[in-house]
This record gives sequence, structure tokens and C-alpha cells, in this order.
Amino acid sequence: MVGLLFKGLRKIVNISMSYIYNPVGHLIFFLNDVKILRGFSVAGFMKVHVTRRGRVRIGSNFKVNSGNHNLIGRQQSTIFWVEGDLSLGDNVGMSATAIICTHNIIIGNNVTIGGNTVIYDTDFHNLDPLLRRNKFIDKKSSIKLPVVIEDDVFIGAHSTILKGVTIGHSSIIGACSVVTKSVPANEIWGGNPAKFIKSLHVQ
Repeated sequence: MVGLLFKGLRKIVNISMSYIYNPVGHLIFFLNDVKILRGFSVAGFMKVHVTRRGRVRIGSNFKVNSGNHNLIGRQQSTIFWVEGDLSLGDNVGMSATAIICTHNIIIGNNVTIGGNTVIYDTDFHNLDPLLRRNKFIDKKSSIKLPVVIEDDVFIGAHSTILKGVTIGHSSIIGACSVVTKSVPANEIWGGNPAKFIKSLHVQ
């Protein structure tokens, strides 16, 4: 009996919070000068920081799970840190994802990004230890290269997508992969570093 009451209360709380997350999500994007199109929905609270020179474009039907709203373990808040140019197409879904865009990241249409995935277009730090001693020079001189994720890509949970990578349309990245080089279209890659596994047969 106690268990049933607890489960009922939990459902009521979850439903009630769903009426809070979307308005807060819209407000956070609005305050960061990001226009949201129809179909946007978010479960949980996001962390969004768009600098004065950052630009974000988000397509329709954008779906976000943040924090513990995708119960697969290792939950974190969905994070957007943008001081470059970030573009997301239509029908993009992500869970507990961190996107750090200092240069240029393009995500196409119908892309699914698994829980706890991170996407970086920068090394964050210079490879020269002498330059890393100066924090300003270290950050300014780090290598930055665009990331492109084409239409219909599926990225498995806990993956890392690094600078300079293009993932071709309809390809799949296995869970816990570290993608360090570009992936052709219609292929499955996985591992650390991610390697070719097999081709996908397109109907």
C-alpha cells in the first residue's frame, strides 16, 4: 500500500514538474538570444551559456532530457557552451549531452544523441607545455576545427566527438566511443578510438 502511494505521488510530481521545465527552458534560451521553433520540449533543467559573439540556431521539434531524466546512469545536465556558431536541424533529440562550441558545430536533421555524450570542437589547451603556462595564450592558441554531424546519425550513450570530425549521414556511433576522425555515411563505428565495424545496408 505504501509503495502504491509512493509511486502515485512520484507520478504526480513528475507530471507537475513537466509544466515547469518547458517554460524555464524557453526562458533560458530566450535570455541567451536563442530562438526556439515549434515542438521544443525539455525534461529537467539545462545549463546554457551563449557569449556575445556566440550564435545558436535550433530547428523544430527539439527534444532534450537533462539530468536524471534519462535513467541510464552517469546523468548530467544538458549543457550548451557556445562562443562560436552552433546549428541544430529539425527533429534533434539528446539526453544529458554537453556541447562545447568555440568555433563551429553543425548537427543535421533527425539526429539522436545518446545520454552523456560530449561534443567538442576544440582541444581546450595548447599542445605546447610552455604556452600552457599562460592561461590566456593557452586558450587562444588551442586548435579549433568544425564538427559536422549529418542527417539521421545515431550516437550511442557516453560517446565523445572531437574536433574536426564529420559523421556521415545515417551512420551509427557505438556506445562509449571516442570519435577522433571522420566517419563515412552509412557505417557503424565504435571503440576508443572509434574504428569501422561494418557498413549499413541502405534500403
